Amino acid sequence: MGSYHVQELMAKETAIEVAGIYDIDPQALAKATAQGLKTFASYEEALADETVEAVLIATPNDSHKALAIQALTAGKHVVCEKPVTLSTAELSEVLEVANKTQKVFMVHQNRRWDPDFLIVKRLVEERQIGEIVQLESRVQGANGIPGDWRHLKQHGGGMLLDWGVHLFDQIMWLSQSPLKEIRTDLSYILGDEVDDGFHSYLIFEDGLRVVIEVGTSNYTKLPRWYIKGLSGTARIDDWDLSGEIIKATGSKEKVPRPIQAGVGLTKTMAPPSEEAAEAISFPEVPSTTSFYQNFYDVVRNDAEPVVKNEEVYQVLAMLETILTEAESHYESAATTITK
Repeated sequence: MGSYHVQELMAKETAIEVAGIYDIDPQALAKATAQGLKTFASYEEALADETVEAVLIATPNDSHKALAIQALTAGKHVVCEKPVTLSTAELSEVLEVANKTQKVFMVHQNRRWDPDFLIVKRLVEERQIGEIVQLESRVQGANGIPGDWRHLKQHGGGMLLDWGVHLFDQIMWLSQSPLKEIRTDLSYILGDEVDDGFHSYLIFEDGLRVVIEVGTSNYTKLPRWYIKGLSGTARIDDWDLSGEIIKATGSKEKVPRPIQAGVGLTKTMAPPSEEAAEAISFPEVPSTTSFYQNFYDVVRNDAEPVVKNEEVYQVLAMLETILTEAESHYESAATTITK
């Protein structure tokens, strides 16, 4: 992920210059040197460099807190990969130091910039298919949990923290209504000590229902997004933005004809007539300020951060509660079985 920041994200920013990197892996340092990057012999050396104004932390999740506090204390601004910490208590400690040192601390919630999500956001805001009553957000693959430390609880592994932190962040940023209820079922079918996926159901006070699902043993996938509005339905199949929007025309001239459904007939489940519905194009993805441009503007011009720390805290609190309740339920079930 650190390499992606350097080669793909920072490389596109005229306001950002990479001073160098530090990694505990000698091979990573050798690779960086071969790419023409400066390398530091230690984290302390990087923090002591007066030309370094900000630090990106892209390490296993359990190390974020200590590294962030060390950088902030050294007078550096900080960008931290997600999940920012393993608990809200840890995040509070980091934010306290950021406030004390008056340094910018921002979390790289990059999925707010995904084109598929920006299309959904626009559909919600502009009501092109009417008021949205149900959203389904899914990411699914068949490769199990990637990497090594992501399999381990002590390092903050598991799909809830890996992908859930993105999908919950998108939905909470999207909705303008308070969350009323949430139910989550974690999956452990692959045998790891952390979840290999989950299924969440959220209900907001304005009536919006949201399904969030992550799976790592899905050999065929459901759509990335399924959106039901009062006057239309949208489906985005994948990150390639394939899919469709079918919108009601308002015409009621033609009653749907029954269709053969198995061994019966149905009008209810018949497709709408050609007069009653039409396909429309996805709305164009609006131009947005990039994460790093926003970070630069926050540091230099006191701009408002796109990713606010209070929003990060809210999502982390949700994930923390889900994991705590899941662990309590597991222990309770284990006790019952033992008895």
